[in-house]
Amino acid sequence: MATFAGGSEDPSADVLTEAAAVFGLLASAARLHIMWALSQGESDVTHLADRVGGALPAVSQHLAKLKLAGLVRSRREGRRQVYYVDDPDIVTVVRVMVGQLTARTAPAAARGNVSRRP
Repeated sequence: MATFAGGSEDPSADVLTEAAAVFGLLASAARLHIMWALSQGESDVTHLADRVGGALPAVSQHLAKLKLAGLVRSRREGRRQVYYVDDPDIVTVVRVMVGQLTARTAPAAARGNVSRRP
C-alpha cells in the first residue's frame, strides 16, 4: 500500500471492490431515493412505493437488492415487512451526498441557472 502526504494509506483492493459495489447499487436513482427515504425512518414497501413514485414490484426488487447487499434490513410486523437502514455510516453517506447536491443546485435554481438534461 502506498502512503500519501497526509499519512493515510491506500485502502486494500478488497475494500475498494466492496465500496465500488455499494456505490454501484446507489448509482440507481430509484435505489438512492429508497435509501434516502429509509434514512428518514423505517417504512413498508407500500409506503416506500408511494413516496418514491415507483411501482410496488419494482420497489420490492430494489429492496431485495439492497437487502442482499446488507444495506437494508427488515423485520416482520404482523402482515407487513418493515424496512430500515441499520448502518449509520450508509445513512451519513447518503445524507451528505444528497445534501451537498441539493445545496449546490439551490443557488443556481434561485438565479434561474439550473442546467437541464434532455
